[in-house]
Amino acid sequence: MIKLLLFILLVLGLAYGFAVLADMPGDVVVTVAGQEISFTLMVAAVALVAAIVAVMVTWWLIRVIFTSPQRVTRMFRSRRRDRGYQALSTGIIAAGAGDPATARKMLKRADGLLVSTSEPLVQLLEAQAVMLEGDHDGARTKFEKMLEDPELRDLGLRGLYMEAQRLGDRDAQKHYAEKAAELAPQLAWASKAALDLKTSSGDWEGALRLVEQQVSAKHIDRDAAKRKRAVLLTAIAMENTEPNPTRAKQAGLEAHRLAPEFAPSAVAASDACLRLNEMRRAAKVLETSWRKAPHPDVALAYVNVRAGDSAQDRLRKARKLEQLKPNNPDSSMIVAQMAMEAGEYDAARSAVAAVLRNDPRESAYLLMADIEENETGDQGKIREWLARALRAPRDPAWTADGYVAEKWAPFSPISGRIDAFEWKVPVERIGGNLIEDDADPMQRGTAAISMIEPVSGDRAVAAEGPAKEPEPDLVAAEDAVRETPKETKTEAPPSPEAPVVEATHQDETDTSEPASPPDAKPVTEEASDSVKDDDTEEATSDPKLETKSTEKTDEDAPPDRSETVTLTDTETKKDSGSPAPAKEEEDALVAPIPDDPGVDPDAEPVEEPKRFRLF
Repeated sequence: MIKLLLFILLVLGLAYGFAVLADMPGDVVVTVAGQEISFTLMVAAVALVAAIVAVMVTWWLIRVIFTSPQRVTRMFRSRRRDRGYQALSTGIIAAGAGDPATARKMLKRADGLLVSTSEPLVQLLEAQAVMLEGDHDGARTKFEKMLEDPELRDLGLRGLYMEAQRLGDRDAQKHYAEKAAELAPQLAWASKAALDLKTSSGDWEGALRLVEQQVSAKHIDRDAAKRKRAVLLTAIAMENTEPNPTRAKQAGLEAHRLAPEFAPSAVAASDACLRLNEMRRAAKVLETSWRKAPHPDVALAYVNVRAGDSAQDRLRKARKLEQLKPNNPDSSMIVAQMAMEAGEYDAARSAVAAVLRNDPRESAYLLMADIEENETGDQGKIREWLARALRAPRDPAWTADGYVAEKWAPFSPISGRIDAFEWKVPVERIGGNLIEDDADPMQRGTAAISMIEPVSGDRAVAAEGPAKEPEPDLVAAEDAVRETPKETKTEAPPSPEAPVVEATHQDETDTSEPASPPDAKPVTEEASDSVKDDDTEEATSDPKLETKSTEKTDEDAPPDRSETVTLTDTETKKDSGSPAPAKEEEDALVAPIPDDPGVDPDAEPVEEPKRFRLF
């Protein structure tokens, strides 16, 4: 729009100038070769403008003529470059779609069309094509080469990190993630990976610094940063509870201030305060956390905050928690547990009944079984409660990536992800499907009973039910196997059609053959050959067996690791008509078993070659 206005103003200015020249009186006289040529001012101005235009056109033509080779070369080069980038685009799309053949084809075309072989996109496509073809060693080489180019350094670090993650090399993962986070703090993946790896290695201080960097780079918001800081400070408090209670107290209270509803931070802070004999502060921290979010760990820590309390004192603390958070399953459960320990079984039953009405769970039924066992000892009622516990929904637990832990941890042992543990009902895998335990019990089905961990004592009896007696045939078979001596060899019944290789004990003990069943079929030649081979192997493996021949073994001779078995050639030729085994087979039968060389303790360990080049 501005250019259009300028053009209009230029045209108006020229028109105004020519109009002024046309109205201005006077002539222009030019003397050429003694002749005077006169013309008006308007004609002189038009001639001057025409001369200028002619000069410009002439100069343009001369310039075009002299620069035409370069222009043609540039035009063809531009076309090749456009075709090369089009091939690159198609190849990158094919690599993203998982088509290695098309990606490799487009890579070759791009290499031939593009003049510069150091094009970043070409190297990217080449690395992706190599990875799709399964050549991970070549891919690592390509990514390491990218580190030499400042423009491709971030991409190379990302590729090397992914390869280290695929191979499970946590040291290499940490190295490349930290290097990428140092060189490019704006990379969210690098800071997150470095944070998870520092957390899994126990570098809490370094992880806290990385959280601050994430906040500065706006990778995470303030609330997420507070949560992560609370998790890391809780880990520091748990680690320093015994060696440095003062440091544990500072970290635990800071974590509790950042996340008052976080139960592990409250428990860690209370433990540190108790180490320093600050009982009131420990109780206050636990009460604050209980008001925010009731948790069984907080309840147990609160009722046991003072060592040496009687069962009645712990019951009073449990009832105080119930007053702070009434109509809560966790409040009722801690009251029921403490009432049972104090011997107030009616109060315990009443508290558990409230839980079963509002939120039935496995621990409530198990607690009812414990109450019944302590109060009456009625095995029938105990088994009834245990049977109900088997069919009840499971209790919440600390779960991370499908792993259920007894205690909270700052990172997942499966993936190393920070703050992965959640207090929730674990999932069960039934028939390949994941079903939440708090779902309808009818949907879980009877197969969920087998997922419950086995219990001991009377609970195991109730879970398993009456034992079944084994079938008589199986018992007889097992007794026969037990009564058969190890050195006695059982042979197949003789057949008139096939030979049987017989073996006797070294001390010429007669082996009794079991009677063959009435419905046994005659043994064929193939079956007899298999029996012969089996007998040969058994005779070779047992050092107490030898052939019927009258060969004697010298008792004073040193023992040999190989045992020789000689087949009766005459019986074999007479019965089966087959030729004797070849010389090589006989040598294989009588060849001694070589001694196991084992492992040389003086040998130096062979180090595996490193896959990554750390810098």
